[in-house]
Amino acid sequence: MRENARVTDENASGGTPLVDEAMKKAAVAWVSVSGGPALALWCAPLEGALLVVSGPGEQAAPGLADATEAQVTLRGDHGGRIVTWPARVTRLAPGTDAWDTAAPLVAAKRLNAPGPTADLVARWAAEGCAVNRLAPAGEPLTGAGLPSDAQTEEPRETPAVRATRKPFRLHRVRRR
Repeated sequence: MRENARVTDENASGGTPLVDEAMKKAAVAWVSVSGGPALALWCAPLEGALLVVSGPGEQAAPGLADATEAQVTLRGDHGGRIVTWPARVTRLAPGTDAWDTAAPLVAAKRLNAPGPTADLVARWAAEGCAVNRLAPAGEPLTGAGLPSDAQTEEPRETPAVRATRKPFRLHRVRRR
């Protein structure tokens, strides 16, 4: 009887054992919304889902706050991709039971948080930051093992790129 209850609880999360295990260890997830590029986002696992905070003063996640679906890619202990799965995106609204439960737990796990947890949660609510819950919504698109494609892309344009200069040499270097 107890075994059946455990199996039912595991299936209630909506994910496979691989997705569930990868989510438990996740600190960073690559999230793609509407077929756009996957962005590395800080996340916190909670109750069979990943919680992602974005908005003013937090990480940028274009389109995630208004999305209903996304694709999430998680890495393994070796640093490479192990699973990509479709996610159902739910935005938690301030003042709801879900917000009151999840927001303080996520705020407590945020590294380098400015101030106490209660102040951070209040700032998120006041500034309109989005706390999104990414829950598994189907079978993984890719699973364990090596991917069939390399998923390589050209680097995106960024203003952070600088021209590389030749190293400074004080004296003439002799060649032999």
